[in-house]
Amino acid sequence: MNRMKIIQTGFEDLFIIEAFKIGDSRGYFSETYNYRDLKSLGIDIHFMQDNQSRSMRGVMRGLHFQNFPHAQTKMVRVLSGVILDVVVDLRKDKDTFGKSFQLEMSAENGLQILVPKGFAHGFVVLSDSAEILYKTDEYHYPDFEGGIIFNDPDLNIDWKVPMSEMTISERDKKHPKLSDANYNF
Repeated sequence: MNRMKIIQTGFEDLFIIEAFKIGDSRGYFSETYNYRDLKSLGIDIHFMQDNQSRSMRGVMRGLHFQNFPHAQTKMVRVLSGVILDVVVDLRKDKDTFGKSFQLEMSAENGLQILVPKGFAHGFVVLSDSAEILYKTDEYHYPDFEGGIIFNDPDLNIDWKVPMSEMTISERDKKHPKLSDANYNF
């Protein structure tokens, strides 16, 4: 029995993953990752690293990516709270190049997003706080990091939180616009 469902997004290789969840008066159980089940659905990825972060309401992290040869596929989920997850397609050979996709993710809805290599990724916290866990299929290499400014007017992303209520790192404030960014997808 496959315990995972793949939901198409309209972007090649970008999927929403819905995991089987069973609950009763004690709580619930959910198998959030199963290599065999994902492989049977056509997703054959070996993850190498897990990253976890906790952020308060209005914290915006992104838009980040890692260039080849250390580009990363990420599988993102929320352990507590609610976030707006945002990705931007940086793959120049795709019809969706330069387009963004958003998904509200929470511990309650249990949705995960599988972000393939060639996408910038970021999120903003919509609840009082949130914990996020994401798997990557490549290790972190600082020399291959890149970013896109979150408020690039050409991307026109609605983050659902006014800028006046956002907390943004100095690093994330200095990322270039998509048209000026250095990426190799």
